[in-house]
Amino acid sequence: MVDTNSSIRSRLCAIVGEDSVRDSANERHAYSYDATPIVTGAPDWIVFPQTTRQVSEVLRLANEERIPVIPRGSGTNLAGGTVAVAAGIVLNMTRFNRIVEIDESNLTVTVGPGVITADLHRAVEARGLFYPPDPGSMRISTIGGNVAQGAGGMRGLKYGVTKDYVLGLEYVLPTGEILRCGGKNYKDVAGYDLTRLLVGSEGTLAVITELTLKLLPLPESKRTMVVYCKRMVDAARIVERTIAAKIIPATMEFLDQSTMRVVDQFAHLGLPTDVAAMLLIEQDGVEQQVDRDIDRIAQIARKVGATDVQVANTPEDGARLMAARRSALAALSRLRPTTILEDATVPRSELATMVSEIERIAEKYQVQICTFGHAGDGNLHPTCMTDERDAEELERVDAAFAEIFEVALRLGGTITGEHGVGMAKAKFLPKRVGEDGIQLMMRLKQAFDPNGILNPGKIFVRVPDWQHVAE
Repeated sequence: MVDTNSSIRSRLCAIVGEDSVRDSANERHAYSYDATPIVTGAPDWIVFPQTTRQVSEVLRLANEERIPVIPRGSGTNLAGGTVAVAAGIVLNMTRFNRIVEIDESNLTVTVGPGVITADLHRAVEARGLFYPPDPGSMRISTIGGNVAQGAGGMRGLKYGVTKDYVLGLEYVLPTGEILRCGGKNYKDVAGYDLTRLLVGSEGTLAVITELTLKLLPLPESKRTMVVYCKRMVDAARIVERTIAAKIIPATMEFLDQSTMRVVDQFAHLGLPTDVAAMLLIEQDGVEQQVDRDIDRIAQIARKVGATDVQVANTPEDGARLMAARRSALAALSRLRPTTILEDATVPRSELATMVSEIERIAEKYQVQICTFGHAGDGNLHPTCMTDERDAEELERVDAAFAEIFEVALRLGGTITGEHGVGMAKAKFLPKRVGEDGIQLMMRLKQAFDPNGILNPGKIFVRVPDWQHVAE
């Protein structure tokens, strides 16, 4: 705890109110972790602001006293991005949960960062509009967290990811200034693109207090199919040849044999367990075009050598098929006390090679890894079931993931496609961007946050010289 605990608490209460500052042992423990296993760090205080002005005043106080501030939403991130490793203030933004405006003329929506992603989906779809990004945690995660971590989702192949839908932001610098960037304009090249810089910055540069997002018309129809393959290479070829045929499905998901078996035991979907992989494919759009695309994908799959192709006849059947993919993490998490879900991305052409390499690495280090993910955009989620109490096994798990990331980079890929860097990937970032890239990022960090109070210990392995760490 910082030395001026009582004084700081009083000043925080004066800003946001007594009921909006929490510091009991139980509450500090509850905010000492996020969805990332193993990594923990308790804050000194949890503060719940309700206005941008309150955020500004909290940040001014924190900057003056050199107190770390960790912006947080629902805490669903998987890279240790909201863990208070240097204690300080967890700034919980969930009370910024209002949908400010759905602008049908400009096809935009303006929201607070605390709006739950699935709630936004329902609100705009009720108006015949569409917000495509759909991270796996969308029923819990907040829009602000999605933007901070650069979240992806299953519709990324056709529609892109969160960063492709952020038009404008209101944000607060750690020194307290309230600024705006972007807006409702679809074209705007006036100066540096600060909007894009803040998206994916993981709460290290500023605190976002309002977002303007792009919307699309809601597709009129949707169909789902599942393809089973005896060989991993066949699944990869189906992905490649579908896109080469100028068909871009809304969703193209992948589960390996190990994941299929676990999912079937969990969800009782009747999945075959004697195939190497399954592809879950969904297409949306104009009904006639959707039907043509599904038929053509089925033809491609059979020609490549798929053992079975099933097309859902009703939306309910489609939802049942997609349940296999959506239940993957929940199913795998039942196997061992600790589940480590990672993400590595490679070019689509390297998909089969990457999955084979993951299998080889799991065997080499004698660890249990199941793989699923977004086949259409090459984003895989190797998931290891382990027990963090077994130090020797955990060392092997760490070594296995280190090699997985090395292979991804060698194949022209990256260390994270949608989870962010946080703490979990910080040691691998220099291999992705180079030492010069790290130095440039650190200079940007210092320009925004000269006293280093925002989300310390994230993205960079070493703490900058100007970084304050609470004692």
